[in-house]
Amino acid sequence: MDKNIGKKLDGRYEITELIGEGGMADVYKGVDVVDNKTIAIKILKKEFAESEEFLRRFRNESKAIAVLSHPNIVKIYDVGFSDKIQYIVMEYIDGITLKEYIENERVLSWKDAVHFVTQILRALQHAHERGIVHRDIKPQNIMVFTDGTIKVMDFGIAKFAREEGKTATDQAIGTVHYISPEQARGDVTDAKSDLYSVGVMLYEMLTGQKPFDTDNPVSIAVMHMHNIAELPRRINPDIPIPLEEIIVHAMEKNPEDRYHTAIEMIKDIDRFKADPDVHFGYITGRPPEQDNKPGFFAGANDIPKEQPVPERPQRDPYQNTGYTDRRRDDMQDMNARPVNAYEETYDEDYTDFDEEPEPRKKSLFVPVLSAVTVVVIMVAVFFIATLVKGVFSGEKQKNTSEFAMPNLVGMDYNQAHAAYPKLDIQVESTEYSDLEKDKIFEQSIPEGDGVKKGEVVKVKVSLGAKTVKVPNVINYHYITAGEALRAQGLEVEYQYQTNDEFKEEIVFDTEPTALEEVTPGSTVLVYVSKGSEIAEIKMQDFVGQNITDAKVQCGIWGITVRVEKKDSDKEEGTILKQSIEEGKKVPADSTITFTVSTGEAPEGDVKMEFHFPSNSIGRFTISAYQNGVSIFESFTLSADYSKDNVVTVRGKGANKEIKMVLTNLSNNLTCEIGTYNMNFEEGTFTTVSEDIDKAFDVVDGLKKSDEPKQEQQPEQPEPEQPAEEPAQPEEDVE
Repeated sequence: MDKNIGKKLDGRYEITELIGEGGMADVYKGVDVVDNKTIAIKILKKEFAESEEFLRRFRNESKAIAVLSHPNIVKIYDVGFSDKIQYIVMEYIDGITLKEYIENERVLSWKDAVHFVTQILRALQHAHERGIVHRDIKPQNIMVFTDGTIKVMDFGIAKFAREEGKTATDQAIGTVHYISPEQARGDVTDAKSDLYSVGVMLYEMLTGQKPFDTDNPVSIAVMHMHNIAELPRRINPDIPIPLEEIIVHAMEKNPEDRYHTAIEMIKDIDRFKADPDVHFGYITGRPPEQDNKPGFFAGANDIPKEQPVPERPQRDPYQNTGYTDRRRDDMQDMNARPVNAYEETYDEDYTDFDEEPEPRKKSLFVPVLSAVTVVVIMVAVFFIATLVKGVFSGEKQKNTSEFAMPNLVGMDYNQAHAAYPKLDIQVESTEYSDLEKDKIFEQSIPEGDGVKKGEVVKVKVSLGAKTVKVPNVINYHYITAGEALRAQGLEVEYQYQTNDEFKEEIVFDTEPTALEEVTPGSTVLVYVSKGSEIAEIKMQDFVGQNITDAKVQCGIWGITVRVEKKDSDKEEGTILKQSIEEGKKVPADSTITFTVSTGEAPEGDVKMEFHFPSNSIGRFTISAYQNGVSIFESFTLSADYSKDNVVTVRGKGANKEIKMVLTNLSNNLTCEIGTYNMNFEEGTFTTVSEDIDKAFDVVDGLKKSDEPKQEQQPEQPEPEQPAEEPAQPEEDVE
């Protein structure tokens, strides 16, 4: 039995069982007796505890995870370092690894793959923004929950990117199947190295195989440095073209040619989800119509079919086969087109061009082209001759009186009349505008159109900027004063000052002053009396009021206002919460924080658990529909793997009626599971109607009984029992 089992670390963390063994540490399941929750405890192995290098790495792990707080990253609760034991207390994950999931499914649907990868990228972006590079991204380090949520774990060899100058020359840390070329070489790694590993995982999820795989780990690492992986669609033609491009871009050999950030990769995935036909151009030289043709090599169609294929020079098998050396030299004869990391040259045994060419048929192109050329020349000669004749005969050409319409906008109306006497410029209307008085701001005939002498052009002439007089609002209550000023199209800003002559909340002055002319939209400074100096304020309840009114009242009291915005169904500007409770007395120079609605429905998650029937079988998805529009689709749920499945629906708003629909992936039959009222802001729901068993029956998702049904036989009447013979009297025996 493991000697750690049964121990209680720091009198709080009780170790119950061993759940995993790693190269550096063992992972145990335990209980936090203080918070009464299940935890995972990673304990450094004793043989490494005496090594300063391994202690440094172990401390780095705790330091790395400690600065991370993200729903897709395993949480760290506590760390302990002493002379006897070094441990990390983490969130306990009850699920399977992505590796196990891939092995079970073999090839994932693109929707499931994108669902997982997007979460991984969000986790990595969070880490990368804090200077942390994972450096060991692989399916074994990704945990999958039953609702499709993933968590990235094991930052045991995480590296702080800001520690510049340190390399991995001593050892290429990481799993070779997913290792980046620069990491395999021992070069400095950064966020782009993690993105390469994500590209490899996406490749594996969609094809069912790793891009490079042999029995020798060193050979695999060398392949990542030099070899070109087979295009994913060669293996699985069902992969959408844009997803193949995303994989290619993520797996570029040169880090600078890859995605630079996880956000960039997420944006491309989002573009693909919005437009499945989008082309990113990461695979050069491939026409879209060739994507489904077997044996198509990226860039091959750049070569005209009637030209001979340039002979490939013999490669040195020991020479670098990357993209910057011999391969680029081999392609120089092909119009020096750019070479992409996934482009391939022709196979040695490619025989299409070795077959004897068919004799060419005579083309009609040249005779037709010659005839067209002759006709064009004859028409041109006729046109020139007619033009010359007209000039020498004094014949006037048509439309010689036409000229291009000038641009009158911005000109003074009287100046336009004088400048263009050939036009009949008429005023259509006079209106207020941003231009000065008498300036033309619109014309009926666009600039450049052909016009004749005397043609009527209608214009709109400016009356200048519209002005309004500032209303006299002195002695008004500040709310009434604000309404009067806004009615004239003016903006209002309040200033609060102590004034013994005017009562509290009464306007005693404005700037600009009353009856002064200003342009609409101007801001008027309104001075509001605070009355006599107030030492202490009894706070009132502002929840449900508009923030503008609250600011005014607090300004009168001298209280500073801070605003925090929050998504809510309430009207924009409505106060949802205040930091100082109603009725509390505070000094006049206090600060209050208001939480204010943005007017946008809040977005959130609602977790729902569906128990599949015990005799259910197959692979399914569950989708959510709001007003007939799909707002969510789960990843693939396997009834063979689990009968209890959690689905996390993401949406906006509260009290939304959502219909959940079951789809059988084997036959695409669908049926509604039920209707639910969901509150995405609070993450809760109530069931309106539900019939899971019926849904599985309708989509043919229940296992059929193998025993044939026995036909019932008609009941046979029981045969009549013969009547018992009367007993015979016994004869006397003498």
